[in-house]
Amino acid sequence: MLVHSRKGKWTAWAVFFVLFLPLFALPLVVIVAASFSTSWSGAFPSGPTGGHYAAATRGDSLQALTTSLVTAVTASLLALTAGSWAALAAAGLKKRGKAVLDALFVLPVAVPSVVVGLAVLVAFSQPPVLLNGTRWIVILAHTILVTAFAYQSVSAALTRLDPAFEQAAASLGARPGHVLRRVKLPLLLPSLNAAAGLCFALSMGELSATMMLYPPDWMPLPVQIYTATDRGALFTGSAVAVVLMGTTLLVLLAVSRIRTRASYR
Repeated sequence: MLVHSRKGKWTAWAVFFVLFLPLFALPLVVIVAASFSTSWSGAFPSGPTGGHYAAATRGDSLQALTTSLVTAVTASLLALTAGSWAALAAAGLKKRGKAVLDALFVLPVAVPSVVVGLAVLVAFSQPPVLLNGTRWIVILAHTILVTAFAYQSVSAALTRLDPAFEQAAASLGARPGHVLRRVKLPLLLPSLNAAAGLCFALSMGELSATMMLYPPDWMPLPVQIYTATDRGALFTGSAVAVVLMGTTLLVLLAVSRIRTRASYR
């Protein structure tokens, strides 16, 4: 911490817990408590049970979790490829051209995601590219929504990259493609891993655009949580939400391990 006195440290920790617990931790604790309850009377849950997790880890819920994972992984890989490619291209543009490219990639996150969902629905509901009613329209919408974060992450990493590495490789006769594969991309690996984790987490939790696009046989987990709570199955929906949070955290921890190892290479 950037506080050196004992009194200042205790004050900083007190402010942290006063702000952190009500705003961030308490809502998550409530969801976890509800997932193990059959009723909620007063300020505390009652009727402890683990039966909700039986429904949250099998049947339609398990299928929805698989759908979310496939969608998030596919969208993250596509977004990382497109965003990294665009960031590398933008690094070689002049200031005005880079500003235009930045604006194009930031535009999907500058508007509500439901607008992006509507735009994708209108654009791909008729030939020649007919995606409405398929899983690909959901994956495409998720890709559009998260590509901006991959682009911004790689662009920021490129600005911090020391050009001396590329210059040294080029002075030794390495071609641009070889410099990209063996010098630039390995140096960008920690940022690429961080961008992949961010894209995955955002895709796993995306709801607004997905609600407008998903076909009956491709329902991601956030949609199922919404429909369960909308039908009044609050406690089952809470268990499904905990499964979603746990799965996302496990994947992010795995990505963090990869990023940590890459940073020491």
